[in-house]
Amino acid sequence: MPESYPGIRCALKKYRRNKGLSQEELASLVNVRRQAIYDMESGKYLPNTAVALRLARVLGCTVEILFAEERPAAQGALRLLGDASSPFSRLALAKVRETLVGIPLDEDRGLSFELRSSDGTVSGDRQGITLLPGADPEKNILILGCDPALSLLREHTSRFAAGLRAHAMFASSGRALRVLSEGASHVAGIHFHSDGNDDANMAAVRAYLPGVPCILVAFSRQEEGLMVAAGNPLGIRGVEDLARPDLRFAGREQGAALRALLDALLTRQNIPSDMVHGRLREVRSHCEGAFHVACNAADAATGLRVIAKSFGLDFIPLAVTSYDLAIPKDITAHPGVDALLNVLQSGELRRELQSLPGYDVSETGAVS
Repeated sequence: MPESYPGIRCALKKYRRNKGLSQEELASLVNVRRQAIYDMESGKYLPNTAVALRLARVLGCTVEILFAEERPAAQGALRLLGDASSPFSRLALAKVRETLVGIPLDEDRGLSFELRSSDGTVSGDRQGITLLPGADPEKNILILGCDPALSLLREHTSRFAAGLRAHAMFASSGRALRVLSEGASHVAGIHFHSDGNDDANMAAVRAYLPGVPCILVAFSRQEEGLMVAAGNPLGIRGVEDLARPDLRFAGREQGAALRALLDALLTRQNIPSDMVHGRLREVRSHCEGAFHVACNAADAATGLRVIAKSFGLDFIPLAVTSYDLAIPKDITAHPGVDALLNVLQSGELRRELQSLPGYDVSETGAVS
């Protein structure tokens, strides 16, 4: 009998105790000696298939949960998009060219209440990266952007091919392109605003990724505006009211497309920006702005119609913008990116997007 089985994590003791069983009682139920249970829990012995199946049946779990292979993450430099300073952090992982990118899943994400399963874990010193069974960062893809519907794209893409996971991380348009330019993501969702006839999204891609051939895939057209309390008790009509000294405003940070839109609209109406930004409560996401309004911590916030409705708020439209996905051409053959491009052509995704308030999918999937 081998003295140990390095790389195999045994959770037998945990699940035995959860069932309130002693080693002797469990041994009797699966027809082995108590010493065999002790050796399994101490890592000295791995059971044969028949014993492993009986253990799983008695303990109400799967064999893979009781005995899992702990594999080191794929080789390559680790780039963390966020803070993983705690002793143990859960990560979503994706390999972008030769860089392993990790997204800490337990950090504050601007009022995202979603809990997601991880691909692996990392220690606080960033040295001990461990993949969970079945995780394959080589197949995963990473999408950055601020459209809440990217979560739908994520799920449709993840279902497209076995073993593939798409991860969507919230980021402003500016940050999404910056990370893409640094080679730390596969896709950047962007919605810059055109001052004239030029395609603002394509112009931004060329500015952030000069000399890097990219494709731009249409995702949706969506309504942007002001989110206000239900019934609009303060009678807010547009950006001109944001200059009112009694009005509390929650807006986005520099680099966010909605901040640029607001600045352009203020300039158009000859309103000095410091009359608004001087009293600005800065928020990191559409949801955080809506939360401030819903909790009466702000009277208005910039955001999307779909977010306003989800918080029970009224919405004052300011613009309709094109939300596009920027993808470098050299990674379009990646299996995850290829799956995403196929999903963007599917009627299933279009129908789901079309059901959202403020969304137009007439151009979804068009490539430029």
